[in-house]
Amino acid sequence: MENINLKINGMEVSVPKGSTILEAARMANIDIPTLCYLKDINEIGACRICVVEANEGRGFRIVASCVYPVSEGMEVLTNSPKVIESRKKTVQLILSNHEKKCLSCVRSNNCELSKLSRDLGIEDVNFYDGVMNEYEIDNSAAHMYRDNNKCILCRRCTAVCEKVQGIGVIGANERGFNTVIQSAFDMGLGETSCVSCGQCIAVCPVGAISEKDSTKEIFEAIADPEKHVVVQAAPAVRAALGEAFGMPIGTDVEGKLAAAMRRLGFDKVFDTNFSADLTIMEEAHEFLDRVQNGGKLPLITSCSPGWVKYCEHYFPEMTENLSSCKSPQQMFGAITKTYYAEKMGIDPKKIVSVSVMPCTAKKFEIGRDDQAAAGVPDVDYAITTRELARMIERAGIQFNALPDEGFDDPLGVSTGAGVIFGATGGVMEAALRTAVEKLTGEELKSLDFKEVRGTEGIKEAIYNVAGKDIKVAVASGLANARELLNKVKNGEADYHFIEIMGCPGGCVNGGGQPQQPASVRNFTDIRALRAKVLYDLDESRPIRKSHENPVIKEVYENYLGEPGSHKAHEILHTTYVKRSVNK
Repeated sequence: MENINLKINGMEVSVPKGSTILEAARMANIDIPTLCYLKDINEIGACRICVVEANEGRGFRIVASCVYPVSEGMEVLTNSPKVIESRKKTVQLILSNHEKKCLSCVRSNNCELSKLSRDLGIEDVNFYDGVMNEYEIDNSAAHMYRDNNKCILCRRCTAVCEKVQGIGVIGANERGFNTVIQSAFDMGLGETSCVSCGQCIAVCPVGAISEKDSTKEIFEAIADPEKHVVVQAAPAVRAALGEAFGMPIGTDVEGKLAAAMRRLGFDKVFDTNFSADLTIMEEAHEFLDRVQNGGKLPLITSCSPGWVKYCEHYFPEMTENLSSCKSPQQMFGAITKTYYAEKMGIDPKKIVSVSVMPCTAKKFEIGRDDQAAAGVPDVDYAITTRELARMIERAGIQFNALPDEGFDDPLGVSTGAGVIFGATGGVMEAALRTAVEKLTGEELKSLDFKEVRGTEGIKEAIYNVAGKDIKVAVASGLANARELLNKVKNGEADYHFIEIMGCPGGCVNGGGQPQQPASVRNFTDIRALRAKVLYDLDESRPIRKSHENPVIKEVYENYLGEPGSHKAHEILHTTYVKRSVNK
């Protein structure tokens, strides 16, 4: 590959041809601040925070480094007085139309705009006498709010919604000073075909959008002696929660997660990995039944509520392909308020079921129809990884100093198959471990189906099982899901089993995970680092197949009967609706 030679701050640098100044500086271990820029997603040079001085033989001039390509012999200054003053004026102008309630803002500790202000030494705005726009907060969606009084018009949210998720329910309306990020025709987000994935929240640099917080209600429930409050934590939470407490990306905090939740006062601390194993039992049975008895194929997984809602809106004709299995979150809540309640002699109405999820769509899911196996909601509160971190901080728990502890019995027992649910391809691999053994009657020599692993948007594989070629596909991110399903619809692809996760890379990259600034997102494979945590945990588990989980066996033997039984369907399965598209 041809290289380009240039100087950055007087230092000679050689970088691949086609690199931008921003990328070249990064290769030289120099960080140039950005606000609007997201690599491969939002490369528009709009915010002007990343400006530098560049000289290509005609004298130095100000350019936006995120979109300006390097050239042979170029000289670049990234922190000259002229550059610093330009950035400072830009930030001051942004602040002049920004609601500055920083102390109470959900992003007060990790706001990219706030950090820029500190780094640039901004002490006052200088434009206080100007007009400020005022907007009503949009609370129409079940999972999040939008506060345009804090929006800085970086357009990251619109880019990820349109380009990564292929939905585009928000965009820039009006022009000039009146520009505002909204849905079409001033609709509330809850009136659109938003699928609640929360990827817009994950990329927002400020507090303009965030999940609706349920922590107050949970603290109140824990304090109520009449309530039996149980909590479940999803696989991906343990792969990211540590980031909220300063730990490196890719730190496994499973033991500290259990310890922290116990110290918050929950009556029982359980693991969603258990119900992931339960999901595999039902889903693998459903898959085998469809393959052997001519059922609707391909079978498509139903663990991701963002994907399920997307399917209902954009591919309603394929809802028959969806597995009827509830998601692991909902299965857990259902089994808690039926099997566990009966076993412990507790009235289901006195159980408060809390889930900790990497996903904002789970907040929408708990309110869906057909999610009340015991006549009361399967799950009462779904909170994000971020909300749990806030609860831990408010309770004064020193997370990093906690000892590693385990989950409670009986719903804290799980296998390696359950833990990999949080990574794209994990549900497929877990299901194959059980389905192949059930179909062949033989023990697998290798449990690793590595062809479906990795963070690629679409993966395909063919496995010969009992003399039959089983064609599978895995997609993560809804734009990739659309591409894959269009091929199926058009007859260009033929599969038996498809796994789809709403968020790129799977649940580890969910909209409810700790937010990382663009300076990290642009140059670090966060998805791969978090996924490695789950695969390492899988490798370390003494049991790695869902059907070998001893508690799962006991639940079927003494309560459900067998996978796919009438009782299992009443408790663990659900239905879907065909929705219209409304942008």
